Amino acid sequence: MKHKVKVTVIDKKLYPELQHQYCADPDSGACPCYNVDDEFIFYRDDKRDDFWHTGLDTLVKTNANPDTIAGGPKMPFCSEAWDAIARYIYTGLQGGSIMKDWMKDENTMITCCSDGTRPVIFKIERIDYE
Repeated sequence: MKHKVKVTVIDKKLYPELQHQYCADPDSGACPCYNVDDEFIFYRDDKRDDFWHTGLDTLVKTNANPDTIAGGPKMPFCSEAWDAIARYIYTGLQGGSIMKDWMKDENTMITCCSDGTRPVIFKIERIDYE
């Protein structure tokens, strides 16, 4: 059995009051790295090792210019996002349970990056295949 991991951006939040209070650029706005419904597929096999390339060129679906999306062909995942999701991706690629007894499906996790003024929310799914 082989395993791949699908990552989907399911939401983006923006807290302008926190940006105005704390950020050097109080009008920095929503995260520019991802868009809702962006999808990424991670493989780790004899041909590809997307994990060790921090998701570079894993983007499979977007409504934007792929060259402007982190995880697209030109740039790896944002470091804040990668820090939050990498452990789940690695676990899934090894065939492990991503979040047993927390999520309804132990092969799925909902998590977000650590940008407190504009977090991006990700769904991470382990997919088993032959």
